Amino acid sequence: MYAIVDIAGKQYRVGESQKIFVPLMDVEIGEKVKFKDVLLVSKGGAVSVGSPHVKGAAVDAMVVDHVKADKVIVFKKKRRKGYRVKNGHRQPYTQIEITKIKA
Repeated sequence: MYAIVDIAGKQYRVGESQKIFVPLMDVEIGEKVKFKDVLLVSKGGAVSVGSPHVKGAAVDAMVVDHVKADKVIVFKKKRRKGYRVKNGHRQPYTQIEITKIKA
């Protein structure tokens, strides 16, 4: 059984007991979260597609951790001008574990 769910404007294919990284959420570690924007549910070969959402479907998850992604280096340079800038960026993510898919 799997579902396609809309989390913070991005679509994820999730299954039960799966851990995924989503954009940073303002939720404490260990709290439960419920997502009602379910776009598709597949259960035993039967697929139900919503327009735009499947009625009565929800995905329950639990927040596991707040982490940062690997560093991305941003380097700018203009030749023969002595201009060089080096910056780094680490995008914050929330790791969640899917506990239940209600269809």
